[in-house]
Amino acid sequence: MPIKNRLAETHAEITKWRRHLHAHPELDFDVHETAAFVAEKLRAFGVDEITTGIGKTGVVAVIQGRTDTKGRVIGLRADMDALPINEATGLDYASTVPGKMHACGHDGHTSILLGAAQYLAETRNFDGTAVLIFQPAEEGGGGGREMVNDGMLDRWNIQEVYGLHNAPGLQTGQFAIRPGAIMAGADEFQIVVKGKGGHAAAPHETIDPNVTAAHIILGLQSITSRNVDPLASSVVSICALHSDVDTHNVIPQLTRMTGTVRALDPAVRDQVEARVKKIAMATAEAYDCTAEVDYQIGYPVTVNHDLHTEYAISAARAVAGDVITDMPPIMAAEDFSFMLNERPGAYIMLGNGDGAVVHHPEYQFDDDAIPAGCSWFVELVEQRMPAH
Repeated sequence: MPIKNRLAETHAEITKWRRHLHAHPELDFDVHETAAFVAEKLRAFGVDEITTGIGKTGVVAVIQGRTDTKGRVIGLRADMDALPINEATGLDYASTVPGKMHACGHDGHTSILLGAAQYLAETRNFDGTAVLIFQPAEEGGGGGREMVNDGMLDRWNIQEVYGLHNAPGLQTGQFAIRPGAIMAGADEFQIVVKGKGGHAAAPHETIDPNVTAAHIILGLQSITSRNVDPLASSVVSICALHSDVDTHNVIPQLTRMTGTVRALDPAVRDQVEARVKKIAMATAEAYDCTAEVDYQIGYPVTVNHDLHTEYAISAARAVAGDVITDMPPIMAAEDFSFMLNERPGAYIMLGNGDGAVVHHPEYQFDDDAIPAGCSWFVELVEQRMPAH
């Protein structure tokens, strides 16, 4: 079946919520106004329970079905935070906060889950319990990890978890998914190269950490091309490079670089970590410098469970008909992975149409995707916990 009729009727209302959230972006765990907006709407819908402050600033809501004969509980998750980007869309509802923008569509995800909550609270056409998870700090803060560590999954007896993300480049309202690894694990590192500073006109009297850093950067590029199995996937990117001077005639004492590692396989992830450390330290030694490597393990690989991927596909087909079931994995990372590591479930992509990619200052969420996203969440609840 297509979009739920009621969700087509509430589309304009949900769009207003989305545009309000878009105009008032908040970062990381500092999503107090967003969380308050979410809680206010949930109260108006008449959900059975609202708990704030989970995972610092997350919101968890409970909607009971008409019956509960089997004790089934399904979790539905949306992220709430924005990005530290200056918006350049020119929209009349563009960000009102300089340096902050909903450039990844989390305003859309939150509004979609609110729309589904409104529908489920009105109809309650299921046998069991739906738990709605509004999560802070997906963009690097690990809000998903914090909610799990707060005991959310056990406290509400959540048995399965599902989430979605908008996908620019995919036709609006189209769904795409794959079983297994769908998004990469992400680690970050900082390498500090220490040499011996001095006058740029007398390099022979110095030990130049910039030259050493340049060789380390080149060496790190060989990890993916020469160490990792060509049939596997990995990314090693150096994203920032700074020395302790900012002038034209001084060779610095130290140079600092920061970067990220992405991989879809835990063994590859471990392999890359070992190579980053060895290349940095061995190269530094070869050039009479020292290198300190601070390597931080970040978000896990996002792995869709096979059976629950089928459940997600079934719900998507009910909404949109054809579903892409073999989409390529994405090397971006997602902290919904922490929830999927604790409970079976699946993560699906929802088409956002043509336009700028996520994390771009001209990115725009397509409000026409809202009814499909809401309907998918509702279908999951009604299919997995059918009413008696």
